[in-house]
Amino acid sequence: MTKDFDPTHESDMLPFPYLPATQAERDLMLKEIGVRTFEDLISHIPAEVRAKALDLKIGLSEIELTKELSRMASKNKPTSQQSSFLGGGSYRRFVPAVVPAVVSRSEFSTAYTPYQPEVSQGSLQAIYEFQTAICLITGMDVANASMYDGPTAMAEACLMAVRLTNKKKIVLSGALNPEYRMVGETYAKSCDLPSARVDAVNGASQLSHLEKTLDADCACFVVQYPNYFGVIEPLQEIADKVHAAGAMLIVVTDPVSLGLLKAPGDLGADIVVGDAQSCGNSLAFGGPSAGYMGCRKDFIRQLPGRLAGMTVDNRGQTAFTLTLQTREQHIRRAKATSNICTNQALNALAMLVYLTSMGPQGLRDLANISLQRAHYLAEKLTAIEGVKLTFDQPFFNEFAITLPVPVSTVLAELKAGGILGGIELSTHFKHMPEVQNSILVAVTEMNPKEELDQFADALAAVLAKGNAKTAQKKALTV
Repeated sequence: MTKDFDPTHESDMLPFPYLPATQAERDLMLKEIGVRTFEDLISHIPAEVRAKALDLKIGLSEIELTKELSRMASKNKPTSQQSSFLGGGSYRRFVPAVVPAVVSRSEFSTAYTPYQPEVSQGSLQAIYEFQTAICLITGMDVANASMYDGPTAMAEACLMAVRLTNKKKIVLSGALNPEYRMVGETYAKSCDLPSARVDAVNGASQLSHLEKTLDADCACFVVQYPNYFGVIEPLQEIADKVHAAGAMLIVVTDPVSLGLLKAPGDLGADIVVGDAQSCGNSLAFGGPSAGYMGCRKDFIRQLPGRLAGMTVDNRGQTAFTLTLQTREQHIRRAKATSNICTNQALNALAMLVYLTSMGPQGLRDLANISLQRAHYLAEKLTAIEGVKLTFDQPFFNEFAITLPVPVSTVLAELKAGGILGGIELSTHFKHMPEVQNSILVAVTEMNPKEELDQFADALAAVLAKGNAKTAQKKALTV
């Protein structure tokens, strides 16, 4: 007779076909760690966020196990099977077939970090061209070989600004992606650096509050362009104020938006960072991705990570090599610019292949499609009674709308109909009254006009249903 298996229960910790370690080996590892049971090991993780044990039976054959796991996996409903308007930093964009065709080649997918240039010319050239692409779209002079992801790239940029200015304070925009903000504040706290936030008013950084916050000890100000609410910040005006205070401007960007928007480097940015996810990388349940970082040439010696350079070998042929490696395994830890010991080379390569296949005009066209469709949907949604734009500001492909009924109820009903309507803004912005009944809606080239119309019709139906219920309750009360 079979029974349910619970890996957190001691009586079930027996030699098992699905577990590589024996009970004795597991006991030895737990003892070495200093805990008695597996449950003790994970006790610091809140129960509500722990993954539940799979309901698998003991003694299943490979055929039976494969069939059972396939049945479980079929419960997942990816965005490709739904109309998705989710954004907030992760976007469902089309990945051209050339991207997986190149990145899945064994030379790239199994390559180790290219310490030996004589056997790593392909990888080094890819890194060099990735750096070139980042410089072209951001308007920066130099870029590194990529970072782990966008949030950590931003945090590393803050530490870079601290080193360059010999100042301590890090200031973040209140309209910054909350995940970026949390990572940046965590970095600052761990390094004993004070941090502050600039209020977001009408969906953008409040310039008067920025001026008050930029004191003599401020190393940098971080702003997103377009910001988390989709609003296009007045970057040049912000740069002038930041530089007048003797601080550096760090800009977080969406690379696709730069197909239309002016490059941050042309508007006064000192360091530009972002995430490669929207360029050739799928959503993939939230990762992995790659971060990118570019800066002005004067700051190159403090740029974290590593850089690939182009040179000439002893036979006069073009060659590529790692040029700057100010990491702790290459120089003294106290002198290292970062403890980052590698980069997301494969994801960065996907971004490079994507940008190369799109070309400047293709990226511009793609950005324009996103822009036009987003504004079309905004007009359709705000034509519905009770729905309005949360912020009266220019936007790219994301915008916030305020609803006349509870957002959570509306999103749940839309989801039941196969529409992922957006992100509930009050989740991360409880301190902002204007977004307490708002959702953030994102539109990409993956949302054809039919989906936009379907979304508007579905939202109108849900709101009409809610109004009917409200009227019925009032009638019964009377």
